[in-house]
Amino acid sequence: MYEKIKETAQFLRQQLQSLSALQADQLPTTAIVLGTGLGQLASEITDKTEFPYSEIPNFPVSTVEGHSGKLIFGKLGGIDILAMQGRFHFYEGYSMKEVTFPVRVMYELGIKTLFVSNAAGGMNPAFKIGDLMIITDHINLFPEHPLRGKNFPTGPRFPDMHETYDLGLIKEASSIAKEKKIRVTYGVYVGVQGPTFETPAEYKMYRMLGGDAVGMSTVPEVIVAHHCGIRTFGVSVITDLGGFDTPVEVSHEEVQEAANKAQPLMTEIMREMIKRS
Repeated sequence: MYEKIKETAQFLRQQLQSLSALQADQLPTTAIVLGTGLGQLASEITDKTEFPYSEIPNFPVSTVEGHSGKLIFGKLGGIDILAMQGRFHFYEGYSMKEVTFPVRVMYELGIKTLFVSNAAGGMNPAFKIGDLMIITDHINLFPEHPLRGKNFPTGPRFPDMHETYDLGLIKEASSIAKEKKIRVTYGVYVGVQGPTFETPAEYKMYRMLGGDAVGMSTVPEVIVAHHCGIRTFGVSVITDLGGFDTPVEVSHEEVQEAANKAQPLMTEIMREMIKRS
């Protein structure tokens, strides 16, 4: 697997250098993973060079509606970035090694800071649909761990997880939100395999465990990024609510709609954070 990661990184490096006349030290050091309904942030990126996943050696291909499947190199807020438009999920049938393959490639390309976004269901009674929740910690309930197996030489066998989400980046996001008068909340993200949305009982259980929001992504990517020494910032758009006395049915289409409405606010925060990072 590690040889495939290096092969993919070398392919992208060579393609970028031939297409854009870039030198190795001009490659971006900041990356962003765009989740459900949030892929339109890619429209903010200028000076783009795009690689569909299907054209990248060893890359999986996303099968989920709303995840278009491109790796984009360009500028956001005047800063060179790498954007992953469309991610891979465990529920699609991929192994955790495949789900986190792009993050491993990012590390090999020299990424130092990773911004991760997702859509999540909220079970904190203070949350509203459309809220942005800055992730302060997570609970990993996936049935397979992304670091299971032979240890990659990018980090220790038993990585410490006390500050998985970078405190400096959280502080920066809070400051930006205050400046721009954008409501943000803070909380613990519970990562589950899906693809079913949560039952009312599951919502209540996750809340009792200490969770504020729940989703089907992010945790594997963040674990691998942390293992590689990449600074990580995560934000969830609260697209539905559960665990309360009145059950609310939810569909994928409604999740995307709520995420799209919240997108301008998240874009504003992300753009400014990338500019300052």
